[in-house]
Amino acid sequence: MRLVILGGGESGVGTAILGKQKGYEVFVSDFGKIKGNYKEILIINGIAWEEEKHTEDLILNADVVMKSPGIPDKSPIVKKLLEKGIHVISEIEFAAPFTDATIIGITGSNGKTTTTMLTHHLLKSAGLNVGLGGNIGKSFAWQIADNKYDSYVLELSSFQLDGIVGFKPHIAIITNISPDHLDRYDYKYENYIDAKFRITMNQTEEDYLIYDADDEAINEWFKTHTTKAKLIPFSLTKIFSEGAYIKNNKMEIKINQEEFTMDTEHIALEGKHNMKNAMAATSVAKLMQIRKATIRESLSNFQGVEHRLEKVLKIQNVQYINDSKATNVNATFFALDSMNTPTVWIVGGVDKGNDYNELMSLVREKVKAIICLGLDNKKIIDVFGNVVDMMIEVSNMDDAVRMAQRLSEKGDTVLLSPACASFDLFENYEDRGNQFKQAVKNL
Repeated sequence: MRLVILGGGESGVGTAILGKQKGYEVFVSDFGKIKGNYKEILIINGIAWEEEKHTEDLILNADVVMKSPGIPDKSPIVKKLLEKGIHVISEIEFAAPFTDATIIGITGSNGKTTTTMLTHHLLKSAGLNVGLGGNIGKSFAWQIADNKYDSYVLELSSFQLDGIVGFKPHIAIITNISPDHLDRYDYKYENYIDAKFRITMNQTEEDYLIYDADDEAINEWFKTHTTKAKLIPFSLTKIFSEGAYIKNNKMEIKINQEEFTMDTEHIALEGKHNMKNAMAATSVAKLMQIRKATIRESLSNFQGVEHRLEKVLKIQNVQYINDSKATNVNATFFALDSMNTPTVWIVGGVDKGNDYNELMSLVREKVKAIICLGLDNKKIIDVFGNVVDMMIEVSNMDDAVRMAQRLSEKGDTVLLSPACASFDLFENYEDRGNQFKQAVKNL
C-alpha cells in the first residue's frame, strides 16, 4: 500500500512515521520547504520526501493520501487526486484505526484550545494516562506510533474533520459556531457548520455529544439534523435535567443520575465564555468518572492558554493583555466583552470575511482608541472611524505597543485582540503574540 503525505509539518511527519511502522510504502511531498528538524527525522526513518514541488508521477500512484489541514481542497494536486478517485483523508482519519484508546474530540470556532487544554488538565490531574493532540501539541499519529496513551484529548479543526470518513470520538464537544474560515467553504456559512458537525456523524448511542445550547447555529442545525449520540447540553441561561448550567453563581452538572456543583468564583478561568469552556470540560471529566474533589482542584488551579486573554504586564497601572489567538470576530467579541476598564484595542491582519458591525456596541461602550496593525485596514477604519476618538495605523508590533502606551492612562487596558489571521506581518498568531509580549517588556 502506497501512502502519500501532502505537507511535511507536524501532522505529515507524524503520519509518515506511523505509516512506515504499519508497513506502508511512504512518500512525503511538500510544496514549500520542510523544516530541518522534520527533514532529519524523515531521513533517519528512511522515508522518501521532496520539497518545493509536487511531482505528479510520485503522488498520483497513491493508494491513500493524507493531506495536511492547511492545504485547501482547491489546490491543483488535490483536485487531480480526487478526479482519479484516490482517497484524500486527514491525519486523524488515518491514525484512529490504529489505537483502542478512548478519544475525546473537541471542535468549535472559539474556545476549543482552552477547552482541550482544560479537559486534558482535568484527566491528567486525576492520574489518567492521557495524550493531547490534533490541532495542538504533538501529532496524534506520532503518539499512536509511540503507543503510550489510554485516552486522547484532540482539538479538531473543521479542516481536519473535512478529511474524515469513519473517525468517531467516544465523547465529542462543539464549543460554539460562528463564521470563520469562510474562504475555505465557498463563503457559505452552512458548509462550515456542516463541517463542524462531522465530529458526530459516526457516533452511536454509546457515545456522547456535549454542545453549547445557547448557540444559534448549533440549535438551527438540530432543527433539521439528528445524531445518534447521547446529548449533553451546557448553557449560561437554561437549566437541564441532564446537562450543565449556571444557577445562583454555581456551576451545576447533572450526568447519568450524578450531580456536581462548584462555586464559579473558585474557577480559575474568568469571563462568561470560559464558564462554558469549564462546563464542557467538566462534563467530560464526569463521563470519565473523575472524582469530584479532583475536578474542583483542577478547575481552581488551571493556568489558561498562552495568547488567549493572557495578562502580560501592568505598567504605570495600565494592564497589557495578549489575545493574539483571537483570529476571528467572535473571539474578539468575547475579549472586549470581558474588559471592564477603558480599552486601547490593537486590531487587524488578514481578514477572513469579517463583519465588524457585530462588535459595534462593545466598541462604543469600552474602546477609547483603536490601533490598526495590518497591511490593509480599510474595512476596520470604515466601520469604526466615526465611533472612537483616536484611530491610528501602524505596520509593526513595536510601533503598535509604543502608540498604545501613549494613548493609555492609569486604569486603562491595552488589548491585542486582532480578529484576523496574522500572515500579513507575522509567521502565525504565536509569533504575533510573542512579539507583543516582547514589545511590552521593552517599554
